[in-house]
Amino acid sequence: MAGVTDRPFRTLCKYFGAGHAVSEMMTSDKTLRMSKKSLYRANFDGEIAPISAQIAGSDPVDLAEAARYQVANGAQIVDINMGCPAKKVCNKLAGSALLQDEDLVARILDAVVAAVDVPVTLKTRLGYLNGQENIIRVAKRAEEAGIAALALHGRTREDMYLNTARYSLIKDVKAMLNIPVIANGDIDSPEKAKYVLDYTGVDAVMIGRAAQGRPWIFREIGHYLKTGEHLAAPSIQEVKDVLLGHLSELYAFYGEYSGCRISRKHIAWYTRGLRSSNEFRQNMYQVESTAEQYKVVESYFDNLLIHGEIMSDVQVEQINLLETK
Repeated sequence: MAGVTDRPFRTLCKYFGAGHAVSEMMTSDKTLRMSKKSLYRANFDGEIAPISAQIAGSDPVDLAEAARYQVANGAQIVDINMGCPAKKVCNKLAGSALLQDEDLVARILDAVVAAVDVPVTLKTRLGYLNGQENIIRVAKRAEEAGIAALALHGRTREDMYLNTARYSLIKDVKAMLNIPVIANGDIDSPEKAKYVLDYTGVDAVMIGRAAQGRPWIFREIGHYLKTGEHLAAPSIQEVKDVLLGHLSELYAFYGEYSGCRISRKHIAWYTRGLRSSNEFRQNMYQVESTAEQYKVVESYFDNLLIHGEIMSDVQVEQINLLETK
């Protein structure tokens, strides 16, 4: 979710009912700390508490220093990333690549927990390779190190985002640990959230890709878990209002050049499954200014409203299928 879960997006998800939102992954390499990208990712100004800063790296000393830096920067929780499967991250023995070296994992956990006085959480996967899942040992060691909560994605690094998430090992981990466990992977609907909670016994579920262009998924899941009933799909007017508000926040956060370009992927996600959306997106990608981009998005939705477009159940299902591929 790097490049997605920036401050504007986290704020929006919390508005729709997300109980917790973690920052984008930030490198522990202090030579990159003052880069433009890192400064954006470490911007927590005005963010709704609790503020959680996610750090990634492979050196225990560097990660401990990064944790202290983020706490001084306003973080109330430090989250260690041992789950990212991206090649550029794993090639540096960071993210899920760390699961190949359990001794290094232990030293990182001990160093970061000892470095700060705030809770330290861990996000990881079932293991590095299929057939060599080592999450039981890693999870036990994490609890021993003082990790406050464990978020577990139901795939190995080898799986990347292919195949389907497996929840049986998450269930085993939850049964073994005394700390909170959060399940992640392929949770893209209220029914799926309830199934995973019931099957695994975890304390919470984590939503990632399914919230892209659909931040109201948290509202939908929360309502379903409380009542057993489904909320109506958002109207086109609400989608328009949410998207335009999101764009305004992105423009203010990133400025003219980056704001326009970063917004493109969000616009594409919000408009999946809508009438003539592919043609609209191809035209929208050519726009070079935030003012014009806002205008073409507003015009597109106004046209949908004129023709009485609604988010039908079929469209919602199509969007769900796209999110899981």
